[in-house]
Amino acid sequence: MSGRDSIVLGSRGSELARAQTGMVVEALQRAHPDLIVRTQIITTRGDDRKAEPIDPRAGRKGLFTGEIERVLLSGEIDIAVHSAKDLPSDATAGLEVRGALPRAPVEDLLIQKSAGEVGPVIATGSVRRQHQLRWKYPGTNLVELRGNVPTRLRKLLASDFNATVLARAGVERLGYDVSSGGFEFEGVPLSVDILSSSDFLPAGGQGVIALQVRDDDAEAKAIIDGVNHAETLLCLRAEREFLRLLQGDCGSPVGVLATIADSEMTVRAQVFEPERIEPRTACVKGEATSAVPLAQRLWDSING
Repeated sequence: MSGRDSIVLGSRGSELARAQTGMVVEALQRAHPDLIVRTQIITTRGDDRKAEPIDPRAGRKGLFTGEIERVLLSGEIDIAVHSAKDLPSDATAGLEVRGALPRAPVEDLLIQKSAGEVGPVIATGSVRRQHQLRWKYPGTNLVELRGNVPTRLRKLLASDFNATVLARAGVERLGYDVSSGGFEFEGVPLSVDILSSSDFLPAGGQGVIALQVRDDDAEAKAIIDGVNHAETLLCLRAEREFLRLLQGDCGSPVGVLATIADSEMTVRAQVFEPERIEPRTACVKGEATSAVPLAQRLWDSING
C-alpha cells in the first residue's frame, strides 16, 4: 500500500449510494487494515432536481456524478464512489475510473403489486426499459417514474399503475431478497419477476460500483488496486467504450453487457430506434484483456 494513512471517499447521499459506499469502506479496511477511511456526502444536480422532469434528449448522465467529479478534481475527496451506469461514457479530463468492486447481478426486476399476468400499466423513467417493455409486452401502457429506489416503490404502492422496473443490484443492496419471487416493502408484499438479461439487456455498467481518482494521485491508485476486481473493471471498460463509440448514455435506448468466462470476453449489445419495435443486436467474443478492441468490433458489427 501507499504511505497515505487516511483517505476520503465522496458519495451521493441516497440510501443506495450510502449502502454502496459502505461496501467500499469495508473492502478498503479489509485490504488496508491501518487505513483511516472517511466519507463525504455530496449533493448532485440529480438530487437537487428530483421534482423536475429530465429532457430525454439530454439524458441523465452526469446529473448524479458531475458534482462529485468536481469535488474530486478540487482535492476535497480522494476517491469518488459511483454507480457506474450513471457515469458519462466520455472520461472526464484529469480523472480515471481506476477500480470496481465485484459486479452484482445485472438483471432488471419487474416489481408488481400482485403476482400473475403483467398489468396494463408499467412505470419507468428509463428510455431503454421503455423500449424493451414495448418490445416484449406489446400493448402495455407506460408512464414516467423517477426517484431513488424507496421513492419509486412508495409511488408504486400509492398509485394506480401495476408495476415498475428496477435494477436487481440496487434492490438487493438495500437488503431485499428477491430470490423467492417477492419481498416486503414497508409492510406490503410485492411480487418480483427477474427479467432475462437476454431480452432485457442492462444499461452499460449496471450492477457495478466504480471507483474514480485523479490521474496524478498515485497513492489513491495504489489503495484502489488493493480492492479492484479485475474482471469487473475489464467488462466495464468494454461497455463504456462501446457507449462512447455509439455516443450513448443512460437516456439512450441501448443495452450492453460484457461477461468473462475462461479468459474469454463476450460483449452483447442491443440498440433501439424510434421507428422499430425490435432492436438491432450484435455479439462479439475475444480475449478478456481486449476490452477496447472488442468494443470497437461490437460497434462495427451493430452498425454493419
